[in-house]
Amino acid sequence: MATIETRTTPDGKISYRVKIRIRGFPAQSATFERKTDAKNWAAQTESAMREGRYFKTTQAKKYTVADLIKRYLDYQKTRNPKRAAAVEMYLDWWKRELGAYALADVSKNLIAEKREKLVSTGKNVERRSAGTANRYMGALSHAFSVAVNEWEWLQEHPMAKIAKLPEPRGRVRFLNDDERTRLLAACTEINSEFIYPLVVLALSTGARHGELINLHWKDVDFKRKAIVLQDTKNGERRVLPLAHHALELMQAQYENRSTVSTLVFPSPRNPMQPWESRAAWLAVLEKAKITDFRFHDLRHTAASYLAMNGASTNEIAEVLGHKTLAMVKRYSHLSEVHTAGVVEKMNKKMFEGAV
Repeated sequence: MATIETRTTPDGKISYRVKIRIRGFPAQSATFERKTDAKNWAAQTESAMREGRYFKTTQAKKYTVADLIKRYLDYQKTRNPKRAAAVEMYLDWWKRELGAYALADVSKNLIAEKREKLVSTGKNVERRSAGTANRYMGALSHAFSVAVNEWEWLQEHPMAKIAKLPEPRGRVRFLNDDERTRLLAACTEINSEFIYPLVVLALSTGARHGELINLHWKDVDFKRKAIVLQDTKNGERRVLPLAHHALELMQAQYENRSTVSTLVFPSPRNPMQPWESRAAWLAVLEKAKITDFRFHDLRHTAASYLAMNGASTNEIAEVLGHKTLAMVKRYSHLSEVHTAGVVEKMNKKMFEGAV
């Protein structure tokens, strides 16, 4: 219940001090120059306290965006260190731009204004792509989600109604048959122990470079003919089937493995660290005379060949480890022949004998 005390200073100035005591809540107080303001505050605060809104509002006024980012990064470093490392750069930018703002003062318009700064050009300013800007936005949005849902620092998510920037279609560069033959031949011709099995694994499994280069022999299960990825980009465990030439290469490499390191691709200089493959990869591209091609495009090549050999969108997503089908849609046009065959087969069965 609220009580209002009238106070008079030695110089005759009058003020009104409000005290609110409700069972189950800590006492609240505030001072006003006008009694009307004191009564209004008392009524609004009592109502908010009973509805559970008041303390969320005070938290939002108490903490800044910098406080939020610091706690969020500390929170992620203990629960998901990989995510913390991935988003720290993005959140550092938001800290510079919005760190001094109280959470209560962060609005949709303010964030949208800062988003425009991400993609704008100017003196000593590097323009970021729409996709990169969306990653900046996603990092901050997740921090706000944790603050709303777990810490109750905010009552509403300030980014809930901000749309993502439209992104261009994902790049799809894959090897044709001639390029694939030249690339594999070049891998065997340069002075490198690991580049050929690394490239074959990438083409055979569709795994990312980082997933392969950090492989340990304990992750290779020859009985199951599979590689078990413990630490993937999306944080989930994934199994890669090993078949034919890739399996044979892994078995041969295992028999001749280094006894000093547990890595499948150890560095010759420091066997406890993964091999640095960039120089060998660039040498292979030059020898094979292949341009506009990155190691990651081997993953696109694997997916493209799966599509052209009749794999469904769901099957490709399963192999690549994509959580959604959106990323896999870029390969859908390559499976048109397979799709047409399925439709033809279905129509033949459905309308066989029809006049």
